[in-house]
Amino acid sequence: MEKQFLIMPNNLTIVPATPSDVATILDLIHQLSVYEKLDHMVTGNEAMLHSALFGKTPSCECVVARDHNQPIGFALFFTTFSTFLCKPGLYLEDLFVVPAARGHGYGKVLLKHLATLAIARNCGRFEWRVLDWNTPSIDFYKSLGATVMPEWHLVRMTETEIVALAGK
Repeated sequence: MEKQFLIMPNNLTIVPATPSDVATILDLIHQLSVYEKLDHMVTGNEAMLHSALFGKTPSCECVVARDHNQPIGFALFFTTFSTFLCKPGLYLEDLFVVPAARGHGYGKVLLKHLATLAIARNCGRFEWRVLDWNTPSIDFYKSLGATVMPEWHLVRMTETEIVALAGK
């Protein structure tokens, strides 16, 4: 990953996650799950997250936002591919800013950072999902020029269904 560091006013920094950030990121993930009313679904642990971010074959990347060196948010993302565009894309799996830091533009700065990264990587798309009840986030994303695509539905298989489909 490119070592891009974005330094903003008010002592905000956005830096690529390091192995020493794993516990902090996992704590932020738990806070996000509580906000989204999905904390019952969190089953990951530090070892799993470390492997996903820094293992032999990393499956995702993460940046951490800090204000006065205190972690206030993160964005976890990975590369996708568009067959129609024949270009890579950047998919934002999760973005979270702690409640006490909201309303200061940190979420927007995180998204701008990822948009800059998408441009540097020649991505044809920058995509993410939002829960249908999360009106504040939907309104925020629309204010940035994003399009919420209601005609596309998420299709998911969990481990049990994957094993069944594979016939294992």
